[in-house]
Amino acid sequence: MSFDNAYEALTAAEPDGESRWAFGTGFDDPLSGVDTALPADVDGVEFSRYLLMLGDDALIASHRLTEWVTRAPELEDELALANIALDLLGQARLLLARAGQADGTGRGEDELAYFRDEREFRNVRLVEPPNGDFAQSIARLLVFSTWRLALFSRLAESRDPVLAAIAAKGIKELAYHREYAAQWTVRLGDGTEVSKERMQQGLDEVWPLVGELFVRHETELRMTEAGVGVDPADVRAEFDDVIDQVCAAATLQLPDRQALAGVGGRAGRDGIHTEHLGYLLAEMQSLARAHPEATW
Repeated sequence: MSFDNAYEALTAAEPDGESRWAFGTGFDDPLSGVDTALPADVDGVEFSRYLLMLGDDALIASHRLTEWVTRAPELEDELALANIALDLLGQARLLLARAGQADGTGRGEDELAYFRDEREFRNVRLVEPPNGDFAQSIARLLVFSTWRLALFSRLAESRDPVLAAIAAKGIKELAYHREYAAQWTVRLGDGTEVSKERMQQGLDEVWPLVGELFVRHETELRMTEAGVGVDPADVRAEFDDVIDQVCAAATLQLPDRQALAGVGGRAGRDGIHTEHLGYLLAEMQSLARAHPEATW
């Protein structure tokens, strides 16, 4: 299929009948026709906390990826990273909006994104540190997308119809994110001596934050028991299998690094973060807090 200009491609119908924005994200409302009623036996406040975990992961990861705009090694990768960031931002918006519905407070996505303080965020610490070089960002994206795709593949069966619809939409996006990161990992790892060294270093630097992804927080366990969430420990085997395959193809060594300790056994899911999150939020929230009633 060819187009006279780039803008035609943005709204052109795909063979499956969907309109696409870059890598698999459609303009159609993913919640169209979905019953938004919360399952009767699910604690709305606890479920909202769980949704914030998933939404905050995507929101902070998205913000870090947007920092590559104008800085990526090639224009093609700048566009790819920007669109991955947009995919994650879309997931964050839906999840935060559902969180505001679930707890009955009526808080919207903007309020939750821009007017919570650092200790109120529930994201894993993996997404917080600065990007480092391109290889380090690819290593983080590989870990994050592999883990999140495994989660969303199971969340598509959630008893909450809204979360199930969000997850079903996200699966296609995350599959591309993982593929993109895996291809670059192999290209760098099995490339020159310098690229291999930097890719290995990127994995080594990210690895201390991997263990936290599979820690079973009490909120996650309760939502798993209620049939609306996923036990993070259940996705470890799938995660390990994918990472092992990618590292083997990239001729990289699986890192043997000690996990970053929490504070009193608490970490990102409890609102305990690295020193980097405060600086990130100060930048992300500054405009909204300076003009809280502004419309654009």
